[in-house]
Parts: sequence; C-alpha cells; structure tokens
Amino acid sequence: MKPVGARGAIGFRGRCERCKVKTIPGLILSGVILVVLCVGVSAQRPVLSTQQILEQLERDWVEAMQRNDAAFVDTVLAPEFVATYGDGSRGDRVKELQLVKEFNRQVDKWAVDEFTVKVFNDAAVVWFTQRMVGPVQGKPTEIVTRYMDVFVNRDGKWLCVGSQSTKVTAK
Repeated sequence: MKPVGARGAIGFRGRCERCKVKTIPGLILSGVILVVLCVGVSAQRPVLSTQQILEQLERDWVEAMQRNDAAFVDTVLAPEFVATYGDGSRGDRVKELQLVKEFNRQVDKWAVDEFTVKVFNDAAVVWFTQRMVGPVQGKPTEIVTRYMDVFVNRDGKWLCVGSQSTKVTAK
C-alpha cells in the first residue's frame, strides 16, 4: 500500500492503493460499523444500578468470609471502618480482617436476603438479613443476623465505613 500523504492512507483524502476506495468515505463507513458494533455489545451487558452493585458487594463479602479471603474484604473496607458486632463489642478494619482470616465454622447453608438499599448521593445504607445453618454442639442450628452497613463512594468505588449486626434468633 502506498501512503497518501505524510501520515499514511488513513485520515487523508485520496485513494488507498490497496483497497481502491476513497479514505474519507471508508472511514465514515468504518465509524458507522464501529458504532453499530458498540451499541450491540452494550445492549448485551446490562448496566447495574447502585442498588444492584451494593447488594452484590454484600454477597461477595459473605462469600469472601466463607473462603477466609481477607484480601477481598480489604478492598471493601474504608480506612476508617468501624463495626459494632452482635455481642456489643466494637472493631476496626484490622479486627474485621482478622475475623475473616480466622473464620472456622462449619456452615451447611448460608444465605443473604431481605435487602433494603437507600442511596444518598455518594453515601448509601444497606440493610439485609443473613441466615446461617450448621451444627452447634452436634445439633442443626440456624442463626439469623440483621446487618446495617454504611457505604461511601470514593472515586467511583463503594467502601464500607460502618457496620452494625444484631443477632435475631437461634433455632
């Protein structure tokens, strides 16, 4: 291909010697095809709402706890994170990460549901219920805990600054 102009065949008026088409109309056609392809691709990937993003973040946090994945939980917690646990004790980011690393309970079934999400610009509050079923002293036991987590959005990323949990029932 012989370049047309100093920058080559693309972007200048004239003909591309290899394909014998005028470059400006060829570029316009290429642009139209690219736009059509991009619209097709974006139509296949739904845009998640803030509520969906936060609900998934909570689910991922629970799954990380199950795998002792403190590295993931570290990406969710803000530096100033404070938790109030079901027994009334408090913990900071360091304590929360240590609890994730040390989690060692047999849980046969673990579910989170009953989400309520309220978004206030760059802050959000998430309420949800966690149900854990597993043996306690050899007996099948269900533990239900309600959570309230407070998130802030920093540079497009949601970080948890506070968490409150309350044990509801043990069956």
